[in-house]
Amino acid sequence: MTKTTRKIPAPTPLEDSRDFWEGAARGELMLKHCEACGRAHHYPRARCPHCFSDRTMWRQASGRGTVYSWTIMRRAPQPYTLAYVELDEGPRMLTNLVGFAPDAIEIGAAVEVVFEPTEGGPPVPMFRPAGHD
Repeated sequence: MTKTTRKIPAPTPLEDSRDFWEGAARGELMLKHCEACGRAHHYPRARCPHCFSDRTMWRQASGRGTVYSWTIMRRAPQPYTLAYVELDEGPRMLTNLVGFAPDAIEIGAAVEVVFEPTEGGPPVPMFRPAGHD
């Protein structure tokens, strides 16, 4: 199973995150990169959180990473897995895991992005086990 069964509300793109959500609609995970220090960052913002430069630009990320930490949200009407994924580009992203059996999730597990549909908005990036078809 790679698709979530719960309904996901549509995000409301803001000016700073518009390119992120447009990328998601194309099936691309977009990250901000700083031209001054060369580091990637997430969540999207105009200034680099590492060196405070305003010389940031959007680049497509690999869509790969590893599970940094996770928890199962059991009190929700339909339980789901919330996780921090450390992207290959460096930033950690708060996201959901899909396609894992709860007892199979391990810190350090390789994951890849998958875009889950929302209720009338752009799809949301989530992560599944790497190499999953």
